[in-house]
Amino acid sequence: MTHVLLAEDCLLRRRDAVAVIGAALAGKAAGHGHRRIAADLRRLAPTVRNWLRRFAAGAEAIRSFFTVLAHDLDPMLGAIAATPCALADAVEAVACAARAAVGRLGPRPPWSFASAATGGRLLSNTNCPWANAA
Repeated sequence: MTHVLLAEDCLLRRRDAVAVIGAALAGKAAGHGHRRIAADLRRLAPTVRNWLRRFAAGAEAIRSFFTVLAHDLDPMLGAIAATPCALADAVEAVACAARAAVGRLGPRPPWSFASAATGGRLLSNTNCPWANAA
């Protein structure tokens, strides 16, 4: 059996760095379309569209997981403000958890934290195996 260690700046089965994918997700949460995001990041539009669709498909599980994780890391954290968009809620939950992690674990890029917290499976195309870990 072969084992491969995945760096925390990568996501499972994704070629681009998690920071690039995270920038695309943040762009979508800000209301930008996949073509504009792709142009801004100098990536192919179908690739960016795939990232956005995969994240959106798991947005509720991602939001839930990172909301719980944020409150575990910072018990004094208040409620995370909701938006009308599930994807934006999930991105905000990732950001809140990453900020809470800085206080507990020290500085780390937010999307690298998200990759590490999900074992690189943030955009996994299977059921979220990490969602029940919290």
